[in-house]
Amino acid sequence: MNNIMTQLLNPFFYWLAWIIIPLIVEVIPSIGSFFVLLHQKHKHKKLTEPAIWPDIVLIIPVYNSENSLEACLESVNACDYPNEHIEVYLVNNMSSDRSFEAFARAQERYPALRMNWLNSGQGKSRALNLAIYNSKGVYLINIDSDGYLEKSALKNMILYLENYREFTCLTGTILIRPEKIEEYKTFKSRLLRRIEFAEYAQAFLAGRNYASETNTMYTLSGAFSAFRMSSIRKSHLYNTETISEDTEITFQMRYIQKQKVGICSDAIYFTDPIEGVDKLYTQRQRWQRGSLEVARLYPQSKLRPWRFLRDTNVHTLLFDHTFAFPRMIWYLALVVLMVYGFSSTTVLISMGAIFLFYILCGYLYFYIGQYLLKPFPETRKYYLKRWGEVALLPFYNFVVFFIRLAGIINSINTRSSWKTDTLTREADKFRVAVRQMLGKVSKAIKRLTELVNYEGKYNE
Repeated sequence: MNNIMTQLLNPFFYWLAWIIIPLIVEVIPSIGSFFVLLHQKHKHKKLTEPAIWPDIVLIIPVYNSENSLEACLESVNACDYPNEHIEVYLVNNMSSDRSFEAFARAQERYPALRMNWLNSGQGKSRALNLAIYNSKGVYLINIDSDGYLEKSALKNMILYLENYREFTCLTGTILIRPEKIEEYKTFKSRLLRRIEFAEYAQAFLAGRNYASETNTMYTLSGAFSAFRMSSIRKSHLYNTETISEDTEITFQMRYIQKQKVGICSDAIYFTDPIEGVDKLYTQRQRWQRGSLEVARLYPQSKLRPWRFLRDTNVHTLLFDHTFAFPRMIWYLALVVLMVYGFSSTTVLISMGAIFLFYILCGYLYFYIGQYLLKPFPETRKYYLKRWGEVALLPFYNFVVFFIRLAGIINSINTRSSWKTDTLTREADKFRVAVRQMLGKVSKAIKRLTELVNYEGKYNE
């Protein structure tokens, strides 16, 4: 009887463990996003333009942005939002290149655009706060200097805030610049950036769109976000003690001010593709460390495990951090399962089934993304060409999971900093540590051998 129960329960718990994580993390959000999309077709009203466009303050932190700043300012000038209602603050974060000269050239080229240059202390959050102290306007928008705005991005963002008063702040949609992706000469280089494009499109057009509709937004994007000036002035401004100031300000809006945070999916900001695997490694580790720092800074009474089902911040922290090590152990334990009677065929088939399931979810997100990109035919056309890369996203995300896990580990024994060790540097450190360890082992064996030989000679 016990053998029969064991034979029945082992497969049951095995398949339950494999199903429960994809079900909660991927299936529910993807299906939810799909129905949210259907609901949006009938829900969203036609946006009414204001009689007079409100004044907005645009903040652009600058750090060694000589090569990208002019293109960024050109996109601001080319936006269909009236220039007379835009005031731009470029906040220099201790640049060591010729960023100011790029700013001066832009002033000459776009005289109708009001631009101000401010020098700030070290840190993006300090730069943002300095501009807020010096700014006036109805809305505050911040963008990064290493990308550019889609022509209608500012107008769409303000239209959304004007028509949906329940929202205090919005994130824009961040996409990778298609033209930059295709400049890479090798297929391997282009493939990495194309997958990254699909990842960003999936995350913003589907994931955050769903979070916006359900009021479960975890973080505003630091690359492009907008606030009502009245709300940002009531806040503690950007926190200078974390490298994830965008997540911390989101927590302030949601928890302290009890405000609704959302996304304007048709306000698009294009950013440069990732420079390489080393940059991807440091970027994702920084994001992971930042969310841990915010959790530490925030009142722990707001982050109780029993809020798991109704609080996206608790949900995200549990899956990104608390469950990270059990998930890693589970991946590594797959080989061990074969020792307990599971055939290698069963394990491989189950893994294949799970990845297939993730791929199907990815295509559901893909459908949502292409629908929301209809107002932007060129971007949508490029996105539709990326249908093949969608199938590779689960494998890409699998690698990113281990990078983020390394971020958790590194956050334990290293100080918070924007500049962290790259994968190459950490690999070099690992090789040095292994050589040192092997050297110690070799010396210990040599000493032990000498001792044994010496005693052998003495006994003779």
